[in-house]
Amino acid sequence: MDWRYLLDSFDGRIGRKTFWIAMAVVGVANFLACDAAQQIEGDRLNAIVDLIFTYPEFAIAAKRGNDRNLPLWLVGIFFAASLLLDLFAVAGWAGTDEEPSMLSIVVAVPFTILGLGLLIELGFRKGTPGPNRHGPDPLASGSPPPGGWRSGD
Repeated sequence: MDWRYLLDSFDGRIGRKTFWIAMAVVGVANFLACDAAQQIEGDRLNAIVDLIFTYPEFAIAAKRGNDRNLPLWLVGIFFAASLLLDLFAVAGWAGTDEEPSMLSIVVAVPFTILGLGLLIELGFRKGTPGPNRHGPDPLASGSPPPGGWRSGD
């Protein structure tokens, strides 16, 4: 698996297996880093650390969206809402866990609904069969993986 390609590019396509593996690895790293940040400094540092993980998560989701032939703006809206919620926390506008601000609720509710829809769309539905405008089918036999062939793959 070419991790640099997965985490640093919005081009190409990836299949469901690659999507789940990459998101699991990044998600666990995100969770551990945010947990450490929460214990060190609280919600603000936690939100800043979460912001750092937004780019690689978006890159992975964008490539999976490319495989499903979804417009990038649809995946982008989800990550924009995530950024907005983190920025609210950094600015102190998010409220608390017990009493979130109305601003956070207005963003979080549609964010959650869109997130569930994208989870189903990206994580469980098959990609577009054959090549599409984003590249060859990642499941086609004989096609090189997005980062090219490497020894040991």
